[in-house]
Amino acid sequence: MTAKREPTFRESVDLMFNRAVALMELPPGLEEKIRVCNATYTVRFGVRLRGQIHTFTGYRSVHSEHMEPVKGGIRYAMGVNQDEVEALAALMTYKCALVEAPFGGSKGGLRLDPREWEEHELEMITRRFAYELIKRDLIHPAQNVPAPDMGTSEREMAWIADQYKRMATTDINYRACVTGKPIHGGGIQGRTEATGRGVQYALREFFRHPEDVAAAGMSGKLDGKRVVVQGLGNVGYHAAKFLSEEDGCKITAIIERDGALIDESGFDVEAVRNWIARHGGVDGYPDGKYIADGTKALENECEILIPAAMEGVINLENADRIKAPLIIEAANGPVTAGADDILRQKGTVIIPDMFANAGGVTVSYFEWVKNLSHIRFGRIGRRQEEARHQLIVDELERLDAHLGDNWQMSPHFKQQYLRGAGELELVRSGLDDTMRSAYQSMREVWHSRQDVTDLRTAAYLVSIAKVAASYRAMGL
Repeated sequence: MTAKREPTFRESVDLMFNRAVALMELPPGLEEKIRVCNATYTVRFGVRLRGQIHTFTGYRSVHSEHMEPVKGGIRYAMGVNQDEVEALAALMTYKCALVEAPFGGSKGGLRLDPREWEEHELEMITRRFAYELIKRDLIHPAQNVPAPDMGTSEREMAWIADQYKRMATTDINYRACVTGKPIHGGGIQGRTEATGRGVQYALREFFRHPEDVAAAGMSGKLDGKRVVVQGLGNVGYHAAKFLSEEDGCKITAIIERDGALIDESGFDVEAVRNWIARHGGVDGYPDGKYIADGTKALENECEILIPAAMEGVINLENADRIKAPLIIEAANGPVTAGADDILRQKGTVIIPDMFANAGGVTVSYFEWVKNLSHIRFGRIGRRQEEARHQLIVDELERLDAHLGDNWQMSPHFKQQYLRGAGELELVRSGLDDTMRSAYQSMREVWHSRQDVTDLRTAAYLVSIAKVAASYRAMGL
């Protein structure tokens, strides 16, 4: 008897899509239009480095143009291939639809290990890759807007924006050609933390609904819940930091590429992050227990498991040993379709990637709007808001003086109330509202339909219905 074959990432996305559309009444032609990738561009370009020409292979895939521009990150990794990029582009389509960001789905990738190259070499490679995409309108404020992904950061986005400016010298909106830029280069406050912050807001919203918490076999709030985090990169670090510092969670295991740290009393996330920055891994960290096979820590007892690194880390081989009753997919595709079946049968609740890590594209949307409007959020209204608050505080101070010892304002009330919302507060507010609304749209389907037994299927149903409505409105 042969072992069951693990579906690829691309196959997992297609399987989950098919499971959802089987519950919908879409015309076959429209179903196929939504499913397939519109176009994928493959480029092979050479850059002279270290005395010779090195050839690199890159991709930019456009899954759906039901709305434009299309949106999606660019990742740098040796495992980048066409299937992966197309699967990620499809997820971007559904993700944008779910959180009501007005974009189609796209994704890009360059096959290289950024750790093998010096910064000035990476800049030359990035600029040449950007040149190849820009001249085909695959980077453009109105058509295709990339963002950072695995292996890239605001540094690469700044290089791409500058390359676009050099090639489109009269485009006043050139900064909107890419998001995730540095603050001083047209970026927005709160973008670096956005995906991790979105994971926190997603969990907060989940725990606001006792019925949903009970479905995962738990009770109570986030405070005191044990959390295992796989991957302490940008997303995992911010999610773990905010959950531990602001919500009282205990980060009992941290998994990195060189192993895992385990401590039931919980870790100081900031201290572990600083250790990794200095030593390149978790091995040797003075607190907790170190194990070389980090994947084993995925099977630790905990309430919440956050896979925040690569796709496919929870698969047919280890799914039946996962003990966490709640998994939130901070990475793209960390649970394969085969593992998803096993976990659902066990009663595990999975908060799906297309919702859980949508904080990044949500704040990217805010940055794109900021770049097009040419003004930072809060600049016009902040002081007027403070002036209105001052009127109330003045009245309260008069009341305070009149009543004497019988009543007084709470400590710090005046300072906190008088402060008008700046860009960071407005970004966080918009992100929180987006994550709440998207979760509520999923859970409504989850609880109202007997044929929908999990949040992932509910998320696909909500997003596919929105994409279908857009295509119908276009006359397709």
